[in-house]
Amino acid sequence: MTSPDQSSTPQEQYADRSYRSPAALVGGVLLLALAAWLGGDALVRGTAHAKLTAVAGLLFVVPLVVAFTLRPLVRAGADRLLVRNPFRTITLPWAAVADLRASFSSEVFTADGTKYQLWSIPVSLRQRKKANWQAQRAAAGRPVRGGRDAHLGPGTEAGVPRATADRSLDELRELQERGAAREGAQGAPVVKWAYEILAPCVVGAVALAVLVAL
Repeated sequence: MTSPDQSSTPQEQYADRSYRSPAALVGGVLLLALAAWLGGDALVRGTAHAKLTAVAGLLFVVPLVVAFTLRPLVRAGADRLLVRNPFRTITLPWAAVADLRASFSSEVFTADGTKYQLWSIPVSLRQRKKANWQAQRAAAGRPVRGGRDAHLGPGTEAGVPRATADRSLDELRELQERGAAREGAQGAPVVKWAYEILAPCVVGAVALAVLVAL
């Protein structure tokens, strides 16, 4: 996640903020490496049928891994929110955003009630539980900073750490409140399907089904 420097000028404070899941990125790279190793071995040493099956399997698996690990992204700017999920990209002008919530998953709601998940901002119930526990310690006048819970990051009240998803949603709400009235933030949501992900998945799935049936 990136955020503009607090000392920036008002214009610079509208620089894009990007949100991605580090755990998903690491997991995606490891899964792609495993797929390349297994698929490469089949292509080098396998029979003709095994090679065709490996190609079909890679066509099916690799786009799925990319879709659910490397592709998800949330980018917030002065005028709009871009949400890149596994199979769709949603562009939401700030005026079209009615609410942002993080319960069991992070979600954005439009003025007409449509809900879109924010895949790149996962909710950690474990982090939230720790944050609530530390808030209770702060209320009791006990220290809450440092130790193994320091990764939760600084909070907004009394230095109490908050879960990463909750802090990210707070930042997005602030950007929405500042940008909703801007002239460039007006308009309707735009949804585009990620055919570059869907097409090879479908081709790979069909090829696998044919090869298994043979």
